[in-house]
Parts: sequence; C-alpha cells; structure tokens
Amino acid sequence: MNDANLLIEPLPPGWENHQFGDACGRVKDSYQPIDGGETPYVGLEHLAQGFPALIGRGNESEVKSSKTAFKVGDILFGKLRPYLRKGAQADFDGVCSTDILAFRAKSICESEFLKFVIHSDEFVAHAKSTTSGVQHPRTSWPSLREFCLSLPPLPEQKKIAHILSMVQRAIEAQERIIQITTELKKALMHKLFTEGLSNEPQKQTEIGPVPESWATSTVESVCTIKASAMSYKQLEDALNAPKGIRVIGVKVSDMNLPGNEIEFRSANLERQLPEKDVFKRTVPANSIVFPKRGAAIATNKKRLTTGYTVLDPNLIAVMPTKAVNHRYLFHWFNTFDLRKITDPGPTPQLNKKDIAPLKFPAPSIEEQETIAAAIDAAEEKTTLHGRKREQLQDLFHTLLHELMTAKTRVHELDLITSN
Repeated sequence: MNDANLLIEPLPPGWENHQFGDACGRVKDSYQPIDGGETPYVGLEHLAQGFPALIGRGNESEVKSSKTAFKVGDILFGKLRPYLRKGAQADFDGVCSTDILAFRAKSICESEFLKFVIHSDEFVAHAKSTTSGVQHPRTSWPSLREFCLSLPPLPEQKKIAHILSMVQRAIEAQERIIQITTELKKALMHKLFTEGLSNEPQKQTEIGPVPESWATSTVESVCTIKASAMSYKQLEDALNAPKGIRVIGVKVSDMNLPGNEIEFRSANLERQLPEKDVFKRTVPANSIVFPKRGAAIATNKKRLTTGYTVLDPNLIAVMPTKAVNHRYLFHWFNTFDLRKITDPGPTPQLNKKDIAPLKFPAPSIEEQETIAAAIDAAEEKTTLHGRKREQLQDLFHTLLHELMTAKTRVHELDLITSN
C-alpha cells in the first residue's frame, strides 16, 4: 500500500483535499507524425532531470509512431523511471513521446502550480511506488490520478507558483552564466596553450603550433607516474595512529563528492597514519589523479590531491617534479582526451606506458605560473556560479516542500512576492 501523499493535517482555512485526478486530466489526443512536418516534438531527452524545465525540442519528422498532442500550458511528466523527476510545463503546442504523460489542469488548479506539484518528493515517491516492469519501470495515469493532495485556494496557488518560478528563473540564469564562463575558459585555455602570453611568432611541433621560445616535454621527463604503495583496503583496515598525519583514501566515486570538482577536498575514507608510512606509501599533494580502468576513463575527470592520498586500484597518479608547475600541467591534462591513449578491450584501461610519452607545451616556469593563474581565475568564476546554483537549488527544494505542505504560507513571503 502506497502512503505517499500531500495531505495536510490540520487543513489550513480555504484548503481542500483532492485526488490528483480532480486537479487535472490526462491529455489523450493522438497525433500521427508527418514526413517533413514541423510540429515540435518532446522526448524524455528534452526534459531536464530533477527540475521543471525543457532543455530542447525535436521535430515530428524525426519520429514515426503515433504521439500525444499537447497544448501550451499542459504539464509533461516522464512516466518511465519517474524517480528521475522529469517534468515541465509546455510553452508551445506540440507532440510528445508515449513515455511522457500530458496533464491539463482543471478549474480548481493552476497549471503553473501543477508543474511544481509533480516535482514534490511526495508525488515522485508515489509515482515510483506505482511503477511496473523491471528493466523499464513505468508508472501510469490510473495510478497517478489517485495521488492525494491538499490544494490551496487559486490565489494562493498563483502566489506559490510565482515564488517558486522566481527561484527557478534565478537557477536558470546561473546555468546560463556557467555555460558561458565554461566556454570562455575553454577558449582561453586553447589560446594560452597554443599562443602563450607574449604574441610571439609560432613554430610547428609534433603537438601543433606553439610559441617559438617554448619547448615540448614528455610527461615522464618531468613527472613520476604510479599508484600509491598502500592499497585502499590497507588504509581502510589501518588504525589511527596517535599524532599521525592525515591520509585520505579516494575512489572514482570520490571525484563526484561536492567540493571535489577540481581538487580532493574530502573523501569517504580518512585515517591518521605514522609519518614513516605516509612518506613511503602514499601519493603526495599536487598530484594529478584520473581513472585508469573501466568506463570511468571516458568521463575524462582529473583531480588534484591536496594532501597525502591513497588510491583505489582503478586510479593512477601523475606526480609533477619541480621542473613543471603542477597547476599548469593539471590544466593541460584537462584539455587532453584520455580515450585517445586507452587500450581497447572488454575492460578499457590505460597504464604508465600510455601516459609517459605524452608530450605537452612547455614554456618557462614563470610563464607556466602566469598561465595557470589566468586559468585558475576563470575556473574560480565558474566554481563561484556553481555554488550559487547549488544554493538556489537547495532553496528551491526547501521552498517547494514548505509551501506545498503549508509549513510556510505565502503571506509570510509577501516581501518576495511584492518585489
């Protein structure tokens, strides 16, 4: 029995309990795509994950089988794997995949409000609990229409939708800024690694054009390439030593922890080890770490260590010497596609022999430091806006829950709605 619902007790004045099917109906208008037709098409790939937004559209000429025709204002919800939280409000007439359910708000519910209801934790939990199929779990309209919720009066629905839409627009603005700054950083890196800082004449090398005064170096000539001498399991089993030195253990999954987008700031494994073990058996700070086995190689993720680190067997480290600026080399590695040097096979992998002969542009240490600082500054802007986006996303999810459950009322947010 599924107990997920948005019923509020005690019910605030003016609010009423309903089923989802009271608030909206399913759109059943069928449409057969026409060759050469131009009707906009929405598939699951065009719905943002975890956020009420469309991220593109296709064209009816790209699809063949019968689709559902929707109108401006209708709500589109992905019934396949509903835990992915794919749902948005249409701002154009079009057709959608049969893996998308189209809802049309009834007189007791604002369409703008409805698009946020389908992103509530309770609605998603209900949808998830009503799926069938192991490989391709889908929910259905008969199941979703029984979802229970408490609806505020229409004026309050409008205010709730307005507040959440304001936060949504702020998040989307940060997304656009991040996209722009990311592209600018890529362009800056390409320019700096091929032209340098001084606009000097260029020469052709085996890795492409570089300034005449620059050399080209191999990774093995300025770095040590290896894994840690201590295994992840050994670190996991180690006891904390009194007055020991902090050591973290990292796996590929630790690359995805919040705050670890560039450097390993945190990890799920941490120990205090004796000094003699730390110096001999770990990877030091300022090492460049990336995957060496499996599908993770294709993600091209590279991270810098910030302290003594033990690596999982699926990771490898490039440890720069004083002959190269570690941040300069790190940024250069971020322009390099690891798939180019990956050994093919059932399990993709790369090893020291693949990394050692790689050549990179090598200006003077002073110029390396200046180039690294310029890229760091551009990267910091992207990171800053990424943090702002995360804070806004947290605010969005908090407000969504608080307003939908009447824990916070819109009259308490009149200052926001009046601005």
